[in-house]
Amino acid sequence: MRARASRAPHLVRRALPGFTLLELLVTMALLSLLMLGMASALRTMAQTEQRVDARLASADEFRVATGFLRSIVGQVSARKNPMPLTQGASPYLFVGAPTALSWVGVMPARYGAGGRNFFHLAVEPVQGEPALVIRFLPWTDSPQFPDWEQAESRVLVRGVASFALTYEDVRQTEPLWVNAWERTDSLPDRVRIELHTDTGPWPMWVAAMRSLPASERGGSGRFSAGPE
Repeated sequence: MRARASRAPHLVRRALPGFTLLELLVTMALLSLLMLGMASALRTMAQTEQRVDARLASADEFRVATGFLRSIVGQVSARKNPMPLTQGASPYLFVGAPTALSWVGVMPARYGAGGRNFFHLAVEPVQGEPALVIRFLPWTDSPQFPDWEQAESRVLVRGVASFALTYEDVRQTEPLWVNAWERTDSLPDRVRIELHTDTGPWPMWVAAMRSLPASERGGSGRFSAGPE
């Protein structure tokens, strides 16, 4: 009896703790779902950060571009060309086209070479993409605009999708916005700039083109951005 009693504990085997194959498969599936969710969240955060950076860069580009244009578009020389003109020609050194603007104005000293300059604003290809470019060259009392290829240039906005200029004629019965300035007896009162980039439309710019006095000094034009 004692021998049987002593061997009885060895005959009883307890189940060892552990996971079944099914439990391991379920656990692995849950971990995979968790990792997939974390990867998706990280991707969303990265995309959000990129969008925020793009908006900040666009806002900074808008601020710099409008600040520069506010300084030069609002001061337009109304000095007339002293040379004989052909019939129907404008006496002013001013060309307002639907997609380009050329004029004589004053470059503020804080941007480098101050004083009166020839200016040209248009979209040009820069490193394979369209960009809004301002060209300028010191004024030389010339009766015509210079060769713009010889002028200095600054890129104001990159990735331009569309660019349009309109000019306000206040000498009509009611103020009228026209696509091209064809009057020869005056300059436009304001210019409106509409710009679309690869990231979307920019706020509309409306700049008052205040004629400079005979001394070509002083005066500053009003400038606004947004719906007119």
